[in-house]
Amino acid sequence: MIGVVMDGCPAGLLLDEDFIQHELDRRRPGQSGLTTARKESDRFRFVSGIMDGKTTGQPLTAVIMNTGHKPQDYDSMKDLFRPSHADYTYEAKYGIRDHRGGGRASARETATRVLAGAVARLLLHQEGVRVSAYVSRVGTVTLQKSFRELDLSATDAHPVRCPDQAAAAEMALLIEEARDRGDSVGGVITCVAEHVPAGLGEPVFDKLQADLARAMLSINAVHGFEYGSGFEGASMFGSDHNDEFIIEKEKVTTRTNRSGGIQGGISNGADIYFNVAFKPVATIAQKQQTVTRDGKATELEAKGRHDPCVVPRAVPVVEAMTALVLADHWLRNQTARMPVTEK
Repeated sequence: MIGVVMDGCPAGLLLDEDFIQHELDRRRPGQSGLTTARKESDRFRFVSGIMDGKTTGQPLTAVIMNTGHKPQDYDSMKDLFRPSHADYTYEAKYGIRDHRGGGRASARETATRVLAGAVARLLLHQEGVRVSAYVSRVGTVTLQKSFRELDLSATDAHPVRCPDQAAAAEMALLIEEARDRGDSVGGVITCVAEHVPAGLGEPVFDKLQADLARAMLSINAVHGFEYGSGFEGASMFGSDHNDEFIIEKEKVTTRTNRSGGIQGGISNGADIYFNVAFKPVATIAQKQQTVTRDGKATELEAKGRHDPCVVPRAVPVVEAMTALVLADHWLRNQTARMPVTEK
């Protein structure tokens, strides 16, 4: 099994278990020919912190039983190091390595993130916050539209999870080509958080973008994070990049949003948007050179069930980690100032 403990969730939150299961279903393996062939229902069960469908304020614990695990698939690889995988580094750190799959370096671990993130999203829904992610790039195929031009409700209409059907079809073709060659391909996920209240973030070391980056870079296979104008902003002048303040509908806002909804490490009320880059899945079916634990050169042709591209299934993972960060900062912000009382 895999499990998750969520501490700090406020008491009295109604846990919509159908919604939580729906989020897990979006991540689970075996969804289409573009993902791993492993079959898991990912049915979850709460074992603490809930009574009469509501949180009690105690640690909320949930478990998911594994039903499609095949540890024997990894026996041929127990004495060698898979290229670009965590085999060597885990052994270097701990002096021992569990080769059977499903550990902390496995994408299986992300199911627990989605489960916890679904709980965070239920909390954020009460505040009107909406978190949406989608695939904006697979390999060399890039979606040439911003999130403002897209209908994000259409993201799940295609197995690739790109809301533009033409781009999704091109991405799917590239994934299929990689799969048929026994190869893998990387990609980019764009995430947007709408209706986030201004004031979330904890300078200096817990800036909102810093915590978002930390959360995204903790996801397996993530190799990059950029928010707002990102690396493109490095080639701009301040006169072009600055977001000028204006009054719109009697509220302070900005004319542009190159800051990505965050200034000084604190949300400013505009849409928060960022990109997350995923490397190609490390385990591929092609022959590769490697070494054994005792230092002998050998050749690896990996077996097993692996995604040719991780980004379609990673969309709900990115959404979940975003929701967890925003929920944490929303809770922390409840004590940011003293209540004003009249004399």
